[in-house]
Amino acid sequence: MVPRAGVSVDICPRDLPIALIGTAGGALALWADTPAEIAVPVALLIVLDIRVRRWRRPT
Repeated sequence: MVPRAGVSVDICPRDLPIALIGTAGGALALWADTPAEIAVPVALLIVLDIRVRRWRRPT
């Protein structure tokens, strides 16, 4: 099987204690009076390690 040109997205949790990050992020969101629509995606970006890689077939 020959790989084709494309994009791979790797999502994995970071090597940090998730409970600590979640508590700190929640406290910061409450302190800054941020709506949940903004706080939740930002918290996920902090907790998760997201890598987007583009790869091509060698020519």
